[in-house]
Amino acid sequence: MLIPKGCRLAKFDRYMLSQFLILFSFFALILVAIFWINRAVVLFDRLIGDGQTALVFLEFTVLGLPKLITTVLPIATFAGSVYVINRMTSESELTVLQATGTSPWRLARPVFVYGLCVAIMMSVLTHLLLPLSNGQLSEREAEISQNVTARLLTEGTFLHPTSKVTFYTRVIDAEGVLRDVFLSDRRNPDEGVIYTASEAYLIRNGDGTTLIMVDGMAQRLEMAGKRLSTAKFRDFSFDISALVSSDKPRTQSIDAMTTAEMFAQWDQLETITKSSAGEIAEELTARFASAAFCMIAAMIGYATLVLGGFSRFGVWREIVIAFGLLIAIDGLRGTLVETVRDDASRWPLLFLPSLIGAVIVIGMIWQTAHPGWTKRMGKQRGVARSCISISRAALSWGLSSFPPCCFR
Repeated sequence: MLIPKGCRLAKFDRYMLSQFLILFSFFALILVAIFWINRAVVLFDRLIGDGQTALVFLEFTVLGLPKLITTVLPIATFAGSVYVINRMTSESELTVLQATGTSPWRLARPVFVYGLCVAIMMSVLTHLLLPLSNGQLSEREAEISQNVTARLLTEGTFLHPTSKVTFYTRVIDAEGVLRDVFLSDRRNPDEGVIYTASEAYLIRNGDGTTLIMVDGMAQRLEMAGKRLSTAKFRDFSFDISALVSSDKPRTQSIDAMTTAEMFAQWDQLETITKSSAGEIAEELTARFASAAFCMIAAMIGYATLVLGGFSRFGVWREIVIAFGLLIAIDGLRGTLVETVRDDASRWPLLFLPSLIGAVIVIGMIWQTAHPGWTKRMGKQRGVARSCISISRAALSWGLSSFPPCCFR
């Protein structure tokens, strides 16, 4: 029983789409793991070094995943497209379909659907998940920055909990006692104070935290008269809550607002976020342009490899060309960011890289569908040149008739 051609192609579409999504998931997982390891090393050193727990580190890691995924998504899309098309070409699957009369435009349909699926994923991330994670991450960072106790519980390191304040403790014993404490307070421009103590304790009283220093000395330097005075103390209380107190009102960041929230508060957006019209236009447009770029990444991988065709020596040249095109398009997108931020009316320029990529893809697929047009054009030009040369020779010889080839 013969299966209709349309049914065969429909099954082949599902087969190609499943291959694309499987390889895309594989490359995305590998890339996220690589980027996550690099980021986790820095994050672990910063959080654990500041006295935070492993749960805080895990929380920050999870909140940073949406941004990490949006970074690797276009690369994984391109890699999945190139790998599947390369394998199907080397195993002659695409060659058989093209031999049965299937056009490159028809073969591009599952690639387009694959790019559309990734674009939907990117849209969910950029319009919803990424802003939510950015907002939660900012809140947690603000909470941790207010946690003075954790920031001071690092032994053997000169710490700067706030500007013009330096803290050091040689060791922290098992009971939580800080040994050999050094505290420099230079916030007052008229005088600087240095406290040293043999031991100290961090005591919580309500919402504040007090550093109790025992058996120490205070050295006070008056800047005007350059006079130094010292005083020894048996115990001294220093309110360290003021080190991180801030009267500055927190403003909502533009990248921490979902697209729905941006449209709902569009008239007050500049006031709420303290951002310029160009920054708002760039942030909003980039969320839509990122999805379009994912589709272009998938199509560039397909169009370049199909144009190259089958070769016994592999398709490394086509892969390098495709990767170069992707880098060039993404580089162009990066150069247009500042242009849009300077002038909000130029926001359509952010779609220009994807538009250029689409034109290149259409041109390559058209060339694949019409492989002989360049040869035919070259042959016609060659015949035309021959006719012109013969005609000129005939005129120089005084002939009144032209060769028959000129009228074909």
